[in-house]
Order: sequence, then C-alpha cells, then structure tokens
Amino acid sequence: MQRNAVDPRLTTASIATNILSGLCLMAEERGIACGHWFAGLPLARAQVDDAAVRVSYRQASRVVQRALRDLPDADVGLCLGRQQTTANFGLLGLAMMTARTFGDAVAIGLQYSPVSGSLMDLELDASDPAALALVASPRAPEEAILPFLCEELFASTLMLCRGLVGPSFRPLRLELAYPAPAYAQEYEALFECEVRFGMPRNRKLVDPAWLPRRLPAWNPVSAQQALALCRAQMPRGPASGEIVAAVRQLLRARLHENPGLGDIAAELHLTERTLRRQLVAAGSGFRLLHDEVRSERARELLRAGDLPIAQVGASVGFRDAREFRRAFKRWTGRTPSAMRGGS
Repeated sequence: MQRNAVDPRLTTASIATNILSGLCLMAEERGIACGHWFAGLPLARAQVDDAAVRVSYRQASRVVQRALRDLPDADVGLCLGRQQTTANFGLLGLAMMTARTFGDAVAIGLQYSPVSGSLMDLELDASDPAALALVASPRAPEEAILPFLCEELFASTLMLCRGLVGPSFRPLRLELAYPAPAYAQEYEALFECEVRFGMPRNRKLVDPAWLPRRLPAWNPVSAQQALALCRAQMPRGPASGEIVAAVRQLLRARLHENPGLGDIAAELHLTERTLRRQLVAAGSGFRLLHDEVRSERARELLRAGDLPIAQVGASVGFRDAREFRRAFKRWTGRTPSAMRGGS
C-alpha cells in the first residue's frame, strides 16, 4: 500500500516567524512559559525572533495549537492582530507606506505577502465592481485554529490599512467560514462593519473607492528601495524541507565554531544516524549544507568589504586562511580577493 503524499505546501520551510514571535511575546507579557510549544520540533523559542528563520506550515500550526491551549484570551487572534502597526510589517510595511496610492499598496502587500509570515493563502477578488474582496484560504482543514488565523490576518491587515489611509478606514463587510464565537461582538467593535459567520469563504470586502486614495508618505525613491529589499527577502527557487531548513539555520548560527554532524544532531535531539538518514531522504547531506551555508556567508562578508579575508575565513569556521581560500575557490570558482573586488 502506498502512503498518501504529504502536501509540500505544508512541509516546506517558507514562512517567516512573525506570528509565532508575536504569540511568544504575548505569553511572556502574561507570565506564561512558552518554551514547551516547540517540543519535538527542530525549532526553539529564540529562533522565532530571528528574521532569517523560516518554518513550515506544519510546524507553525503546531505551535499555534499549543499557544491557544495556554493563552487565557478567547480572542487571541484579535488581540494579536490589533496590536499591529505599519512598522510591525517591517520592510513590507515600508514598501506599502511609500506607494503612490492605496491600490498600489494593496498590490504590493499581496505580491510580497510571504515576507509577512502569513499562514493563509491570499488572493484579491475584483469580480464585483461594488466590492473588492481579500480572500483568505487555509492551507489545511484545521477547524481548531481557523478562527485564530482569520482573526490575526484580518485584524492585522485592518490596522495596516488604517495606518496607510487613516482611522476612518473600515471594510464594507467581513465574511467568515466558521460559526460565530462567544465573543462575536468583539469583531464588530474592531472592524466597525457587518460581520457574517458561517459563510462559504473567508473574505474582507472593501469599497473600491479607497483604491485611488493617494498615500501621504509616497516617495518614489524610498518605494523603489523598499521594494528591492522585499524582493531580496522573497523565497528563491524551491523552498527547503523542514529538516534541511533547521540544519541550515543552526549551521548559520554556529558557523564560526565549525560544528560537525554530531553537534547539529544534538541540537535537534537526534542521533547522528537519524539526522543523516533524514537529510538523505530530503535529497541533501550535511557536508553539502555546511559548504552551502559557509559559501553564502563568506560571500556576504566579502561583499560588505569590512573584514580581512583571514577574518572572513575564521567567521565561517576556518582557522587557516589558506584552507579558506582553497575551499572558497572550490565552492565558487573564484578567489576571495576576486569576489571582493568584483572582478
């Protein structure tokens, strides 16, 4: 009998950790320990505050489930979402804020939504000339966390929109594909519009008249710079699987120590044999990943141009500068000096 294939959208590590970080901060503000939320995952509490870390939907949803069991608030998603500001969206918020119009900002937000760490798939439905709809679809049928996912998404995007065009912004209607919770009145108080539960899809409908609204912070130069930074943060090529991403993240954090397979396996609470087997199953290997991460970091440091080449080598785990030069030439076909000089 053949096993059912796992949807790769659930296991590829392509999601930024913004939401997980927000949940951890919420717990810590309430004096609630959250380290155990990451038990059994190749992920730790400290990592979710790292902007470079990416997790899979399966990992993120497991943390969310554990968080919802521990946090006392029934409306955790609304609480987390309404805390957001344009600044909380980082580079994406800056790119949207410096766009020419609200419509341009919305298009940027959708195009670069992976940068924000959204746990739902988003699309814009403009088929109705009287109402523009932001449609949010769950990646997996998890009824237990669907209210949280919708609350966080629609509340945070509401605060983002109000940050862009002012506090008078409100949707035409909010439609949600789950039954009304006991605190349903909190939705209407926050969104200031009609809210319908038990609908076919999760949608926030907006008056198209908002789209041509000019944004006060529009700046063509800043907009280009922010968009370039957003593009740089977008996933490139096939996303890594969970175990590959975890090993890459741990290697990058400890490069200067030149960690071995045993060191990384211990961090992941695995035996060396198990880690090696999992990496092979993912189409990779420890040495290959180690070299990839060292090569990437060395190129970053060389292009920055601040450190001597010997120190760049030490930063990626080489005690001998000559050994680093040989390895770098093997990785890239170029010498460190040529890479730095751009020749």
